Amino acid sequence: MPSTVISVEHLSKSYRLGQIGTGRLVDDLKIWWAKARGKPNPLAKIGQQDLRRNDQEPRTKNHKPDNRDGEIIWALKDINFEVKQGEILGIIGRNGAGKSTLLKIMTGVTAPTSGQIKAKGRVASLLEVGTGFHPELTGRENIYLNGAILGMKKVEIARKFDEIVAFSEVEQFIDTPVKRYSSGMYVRLAFAVAAHLDPEILLVDEVLAVGDAAFQKKCLGKMGDVASGGRTVLFVSHNMTAVRGLCQRAVLLRDGRLVQSGVAADVIGNYLGEILNRGDATLLADRRDRQGSGVVKVTGMRVGTRTDPASGHWITGEDAVAEVDYACDGTNGLRNVVVAIGVRRLDQSPMLYLGSEVVRFNIDWIEGTGTFVCVIKRLPLESGRFSLNVDIEQNKVLADRVNAALVLDVAEGDYYGTGVVWPFSGFLCDYTWSHAKGVKPAASR
Repeated sequence: MPSTVISVEHLSKSYRLGQIGTGRLVDDLKIWWAKARGKPNPLAKIGQQDLRRNDQEPRTKNHKPDNRDGEIIWALKDINFEVKQGEILGIIGRNGAGKSTLLKIMTGVTAPTSGQIKAKGRVASLLEVGTGFHPELTGRENIYLNGAILGMKKVEIARKFDEIVAFSEVEQFIDTPVKRYSSGMYVRLAFAVAAHLDPEILLVDEVLAVGDAAFQKKCLGKMGDVASGGRTVLFVSHNMTAVRGLCQRAVLLRDGRLVQSGVAADVIGNYLGEILNRGDATLLADRRDRQGSGVVKVTGMRVGTRTDPASGHWITGEDAVAEVDYACDGTNGLRNVVVAIGVRRLDQSPMLYLGSEVVRFNIDWIEGTGTFVCVIKRLPLESGRFSLNVDIEQNKVLADRVNAALVLDVAEGDYYGTGVVWPFSGFLCDYTWSHAKGVKPAASR
């Protein structure tokens, strides 16, 4: 049974907002000395309330602390979990949930307010672009510097040097100061160093989002190789497709607290359901940011594959299913209904229009409640995250429109059935090649 490599025990981290001190040591000492003697702040302006002088003074109902109060916020609160050797753990949650703070404590960038982290082995991290690099040093020099920081001997770094440079794809600029590197070059070299210098624990934050699609795929493959070699990876990402494909387990953070830990697919499903209202008919039915006459309304939506219609995601090349629940207003039925799903990227650029009228599917009569089901054969979309808009028309009049009714991930799949999976950009399509012998090239002009 694998041993525990990382143990997080009752970990909490707080920050004090606002101005701490005056910025001048002599003034801070004057204020401290006055407070110690129970005197008012000697630097306060006339009529200004000294909020620091007596913390036990009752405050009025409408009191609003100014910056000098130093309001406390908790970035992490009583976090507990363990990571086994050779495991890839995904850490997910909304922005501000505490993911990056957790990794920064693990790497020693910041200290916890309470609790502790026990880690066995060397830790390499990739938290922000350029972290751990000296801008004036060349790429070559930074490789050796990072290796030394990780406790590697020079001979060990030299043995891995060529492999690191080849992986990073910056051979041409390896003797150029890294301050002249683009953010993509920074990421490539930083990840190559972290992944190839044999750390027992590798921490990767969302920084991979800076790289291009092909390099991201390369990095994900390398992290899988690192884990298969018995080392441990903690992976923070908003890309649920990557987390689902790479991680065995995941933890979900919300407002600094750990709300779920378990099998990655289960945790991701709950997270997406939480933020996207997937399968929650009540919340979708109650959305007010909708348009239309209201004679029929979208009350719920689910997506999945042909084999698992409620899985919450689609897979490139597999039959995709989208179900739209509706409810008619009143008891009277409706004739001449059209339903459509618009698939868009998150930047709202259109990708697919799935309208019932386009494929001549006539919905002559609906009443009460029911479900429209759309099946997309051999989904031709690239992997990534997409937004689904839903429209229902009745007698050519808009009845209900819900934008971003659901957001889903499309996972990479074997579209061509050849075993080749590639980070395509755009649409996939069926095509063939042929070869005719003896055909001479056309003369150039």
